[in-house]
Amino acid sequence: MPRLLRVFACICLLPLHQIVQAAELNLYSARHYDTDDALYTGFTDLTGVKVNLIEGGSDALIERIVNEGKLSPADILMTVDAGRLWRAAEAGVFQPVSSKILESRIPSHLRDPNNLWFGLSKRARVIIYGTGESKPTPTSYEDLAGDTYRGRVCIRSSSNIYNLSLLAGMIETTGEKAAHKWAKGVVSNFARPPQGNDTAQIRAVASGECGAAIANTYYVGRLLASDKPADKETVAGLKIIFPNQDDRGAHINISGAGVTQYAPNRETAIQFIEYLTNPEAQRLFAEGNNEYPVIGDFVGPIARLGPFKEEAIDASVYGKRQAQAVRIYDKAGWR
Repeated sequence: MPRLLRVFACICLLPLHQIVQAAELNLYSARHYDTDDALYTGFTDLTGVKVNLIEGGSDALIERIVNEGKLSPADILMTVDAGRLWRAAEAGVFQPVSSKILESRIPSHLRDPNNLWFGLSKRARVIIYGTGESKPTPTSYEDLAGDTYRGRVCIRSSSNIYNLSLLAGMIETTGEKAAHKWAKGVVSNFARPPQGNDTAQIRAVASGECGAAIANTYYVGRLLASDKPADKETVAGLKIIFPNQDDRGAHINISGAGVTQYAPNRETAIQFIEYLTNPEAQRLFAEGNNEYPVIGDFVGPIARLGPFKEEAIDASVYGKRQAQAVRIYDKAGWR
């Protein structure tokens, strides 16, 4: 059965009373993938609802919705990172949603406690380690702050939302004092000042400039999926380590969405998010960015990385602890 037809076949997973007929749905999205376009087309064919896509950066879209106020045409905001979803919730962008489908399918720690937003795909923040590195293989985030890796760690800026969420999670699980000790230790172990995105950190490890780095799994997935000789060579020189498998598990984060406060097509918006949690839609949504589905088996290139234990803390913590994370990074001298 063709891919899109399999998406349409998932109509059986939606209760008939929730099949609504609205003229359109206005989606503000910080995601930009071809597979998402296929999902929007599938929803239109399924319901007759036209999906109007407005793309932009996460912070810009949040600001736009806030400025539009009650006159905003936005029905849904879709973005990446629980910290950004929390920012949107704090700005009054979302309204609570009551949906038995979403509450039964999406684990409670991957959605807002008040159902303001819902995680739709996830990624792990892993340790990238050079196969030629002479130091012992790290097994935890804490290892990268020890004396063993002095001058060997590469990682991006502390202002990056992924690092803010990582430290926020540490504050929640290990306490503020331990989180500060970790940040200070990593700063002492920098191989170079923070620079570039996660791909830049991965390439620095592969070249030997750094011994270890931290990156999201979808950056690894992109390299695994690439046919470019340089990318294949990069991946061949790496070990991918899921940290803290003997205790709390690897830090994970999400891409997700919520219904906006003044959504003109509220019921359709709820239906759309429910539609994105059916098994085939989950597969396509996750494959679009080499992420893991919130529901179902691992898919795409990242499946080659194998199973892992994930940290199961409430993702809303990444936002609630964000200000603390900023202060700790600043105090540790991590710029």
